[in-house]
Amino acid sequence: MLAAARKDALLDRLRRDGRLVVKDIAVEWGLSEDSIRRDLRELDAAGLAVRVYGGALPVSPAVADYSARREVARGSKERVAAAAVALIEPDSTVLLDGGTTTLAMVDLLPRSFGGAIITHSPTIAAALLDHDAEVIVLGGRLFKHSAVACGAAAMEAAQSVSADLFFLGVTGVHPETGLTTGDAEEAAMKRALAARAAETFVLASEEKLGTASRFGILPLDGVSGIIADLDPDAALAGDLRSAGARILSAHRS
Repeated sequence: MLAAARKDALLDRLRRDGRLVVKDIAVEWGLSEDSIRRDLRELDAAGLAVRVYGGALPVSPAVADYSARREVARGSKERVAAAAVALIEPDSTVLLDGGTTTLAMVDLLPRSFGGAIITHSPTIAAALLDHDAEVIVLGGRLFKHSAVACGAAAMEAAQSVSADLFFLGVTGVHPETGLTTGDAEEAAMKRALAARAAETFVLASEEKLGTASRFGILPLDGVSGIIADLDPDAALAGDLRSAGARILSAHRS
């Protein structure tokens, strides 16, 4: 089997099974493990898979640029956003991550909400201009891919705030790798914000479930819950719960 055909076959298997185990594939195809590892390294470098110990996982489509992500799984994001907004108590203080699902939350949040919203996303802050809520913006170096502030200044600003709830955006939710995103500094900022809230809930629309990105944020049991557009009886839901996740289903029956 030529290298190009092998890689196509690996991607087909990854889409079908949700993960690849190098040892198993090598035995099944009669190839060396080194050959499979080399193929997976090249697929990882091309952004088509995420290498993990012993194999690979599906790459999250949520690592695309911000404008492209706005068109991905819009209905799913709206369902997750509606379930998230339902958790917000009147007059509470809420931390909002950047991202397209949190932007959908702002669209659904009553304009009369009288609490405070803290965000490191200028996009989210601008969307709140017509709301009654007090808006606090954390500044820093703008990470344009996700339209959020990151870096040392943003991390320092985060230490001065506290909130009742933090709604965390991720690009991957997987039983093996936990909660992940595509940039190391952004992952660090998300952890810093989670540490400033009494409860953290993950926003997990359908394209993020069962996928992984390169940088870990938190383990599945490191948050209060995952608001997921996922059938609670699905196999993935069971795998996530077994790995320590609390699933709050936003799935439409």
